Amino acid sequence: MTFLAKPLSALVAVVSLLVGQAAVADVDEAVAKQIKAKLIAGNPQATFGDVRESPMPGLYEVDVNGGNVLFVSRDGGHFIAGDMFEVGAQKVVNLSEKRRGLHRAEVMGQQDLKDMIVFSPKGKPKAHIYVFTDVDCGYCRKLHDDVPKLNSLGIEVRYLAFPRAGLNSVGYRKIATAWCADDPNKTLTDLKNRKNVPLKVCKNNPVAAQYKLGNEAIDVRGTPTIVMEDGTVVPGYLPPDTLAKALGI
Repeated sequence: MTFLAKPLSALVAVVSLLVGQAAVADVDEAVAKQIKAKLIAGNPQATFGDVRESPMPGLYEVDVNGGNVLFVSRDGGHFIAGDMFEVGAQKVVNLSEKRRGLHRAEVMGQQDLKDMIVFSPKGKPKAHIYVFTDVDCGYCRKLHDDVPKLNSLGIEVRYLAFPRAGLNSVGYRKIATAWCADDPNKTLTDLKNRKNVPLKVCKNNPVAAQYKLGNEAIDVRGTPTIVMEDGTVVPGYLPPDTLAKALGI
């Protein structure tokens, strides 16, 4: 039995026609212990979180590997790996994605701003976005060209490194050069503008850690990947006005 390390993009099973809100009652300790024991026996390498009641009666939620959620039977003998939806009066809500968004927002809020390359507006920012970026992708350059406009709208841009070709690539050396520079903002801009910047990789730079964060906690699948304040992920480029509207500006 294998548990995926990243949020599933396709449903293994579809759970539909849900009614009501998530239960808030505490899970019986014996039930929770039995569920976790079964799951751990099935895959000792996985990391399982607390057991909680799901919005669907008879199923329990268990976080696995810090991101995915399994919907597990009371005896722990069966589970569904996929997204749970709530059917409302006017729309269908992906409850699993809402929970993932909360998790992503929490994770990003724990990151140290000192490890990011930040482009801030004048005065107090109205909002901020996190951007996992590479220096060689076209839409990363396009988004970077928009940074002055984003700043003028009151949006702070917080860059994290995500060398698409991996940590043993020239792309890693390029982006690490920006993080290691005396003026990271200017160096990152020069690299994105294809200027000839001597490559210099310093020790203890945060690029590898940010690359791991993007892969394991945010599920970055390409660059740029924008993470909004509420944990919503935008996989790609959005124009400044569209971003501003999404941020409530």
